[in-house]
Amino acid sequence: MTLIQEAGTDESTRLSTQPEAPRPRGRRFVQVRYAWRQLTSMRTALLLLFLLALASVPGGFIPQRPRNPVRVRDYIAAHPTISPTMDRLGLFDVFASPWFAAVYLLLFVSLIGCLGPRIRLHARALRTPPPKLPARLDRLPASDRWETGLSPEQAVEAVRKALKSQRWRTVVRENGVSAEKGYLRETGNLLFHVSLVVLLIGIAAGSLYGFKGSVLVKEGDAFASTALSYDDVQPGHRFSSGSLVPFNFTLDSFNATYTDKGEASTFDAEIDWRPSPDAASKKYDVRVNHPLVVGAAKLYLIGHGYAPHVIVKDAQGSVALDTTVPCLPQGVTFLSDCTIKAPNVAARGEQLGFQGFFTPTTKVDPKLGVTSVFPGLRAPGLTLAAFRGDLGLDSGASQSVYELDKGNLSQVGISPTMKVGDTWQIPGGGSIEMVGVDTWATFQVTQDPGKGLALLASIGIVGGLLLSLSIRRRRLWARVGEDSSSGRTVVEIGGLARTNAEAFATEFETISERLRGRSGGDARV
Repeated sequence: MTLIQEAGTDESTRLSTQPEAPRPRGRRFVQVRYAWRQLTSMRTALLLLFLLALASVPGGFIPQRPRNPVRVRDYIAAHPTISPTMDRLGLFDVFASPWFAAVYLLLFVSLIGCLGPRIRLHARALRTPPPKLPARLDRLPASDRWETGLSPEQAVEAVRKALKSQRWRTVVRENGVSAEKGYLRETGNLLFHVSLVVLLIGIAAGSLYGFKGSVLVKEGDAFASTALSYDDVQPGHRFSSGSLVPFNFTLDSFNATYTDKGEASTFDAEIDWRPSPDAASKKYDVRVNHPLVVGAAKLYLIGHGYAPHVIVKDAQGSVALDTTVPCLPQGVTFLSDCTIKAPNVAARGEQLGFQGFFTPTTKVDPKLGVTSVFPGLRAPGLTLAAFRGDLGLDSGASQSVYELDKGNLSQVGISPTMKVGDTWQIPGGGSIEMVGVDTWATFQVTQDPGKGLALLASIGIVGGLLLSLSIRRRRLWARVGEDSSSGRTVVEIGGLARTNAEAFATEFETISERLRGRSGGDARV
């Protein structure tokens, strides 16, 4: 009996047309749905955008390890207490830190999550005809009414054609016309946000697959674009050395001009370049904002300086060093730091090192001492301190060519300011002569696969802003009927705008005059 009852119960339940009761949602599902809705809200997207801009601020004030590791090392040495904490927080490499990536990804997900529903709603709105006529058009913010000698059908058609010629979306109703205009406002809004997502994708592509390298090239020297040839390299995390565009060039000459006040006027680097070793050479003038484009790579001119030509001799008069030494400028007058290393000095097995500064336009100031007062080469001078001992080049430890390790060196003297052609006899033996002054230029090679997306997104952002700020959403209705007393056709119109009601009132007056003329209106009612 129990089995028959259970079977009957199961059968009746299975055949019942009563809908199955919905399953209760679990608490975890409700929490996840709430978190997703909060993340994909426009308020959260704006907050994350603000946080992303705020997170970028430290990268502009704190030295960054990928750009200038020497400055980072000097900063850590100058702030030994707080620097370890800053390093753990990733403040010396902000744009590669986990917290910056988290904000970036959350913003990306938030924008996509909130754009999806909005795009669907906008697509549905574009297919939805304008709404039906309200019961009372005279209660709308703007309205008008007149009589015409046309029949109701002719008046409706005249109104429809007049609105259609002004690019209104129109629908003919049973007793009139419904019209709407300004859908591109929301289209522009969506275009702006979609372009922002595309911009984030472009930035991410450039960061992951891009390449940036800089190199210092002296006049007359050549450079070949290989990964090991750069002085400073910043490859993307997914960049492959096989993607590096091969080319080479020789810096024929560099020319800079300045105003009388010392302000820069022009910078020109004349190069002789080849896209491959077997290709014919070509001339190109690399200037500011006029890079050399080689395939997906661009060669920019980003800096320049001076390289004194010096000859170092040992106590026996043998040449130990004959080279041009790039000096790094420290200000607008191009007062430049110089470091010279002469490891091949034979005197007593000791090596020579020099550290000092180069002044392109030398002047002796009573307070500042020897300084430079103009960036151009008007009175070049070289002032050096000489050191003798072990330069540390054989220790195996890497060291910068622009720094002198003084741990095993002892200072032996300071030179007077040498002009071109002057020779200074070093105390203890040896000499150094400034033969001349050459110029060097710093170039930067970039490969950014996301630049096309970034450019397209920038155009979309500007276009979206223009559309959303210049277009107004408004609606207009026209009711056509027959006056029972006079037998004439009566046209009644009314409209409203979601924003800028004052501007719509002026526009409505123009529309009313046009519709009255098209419909043959002869008197206001």
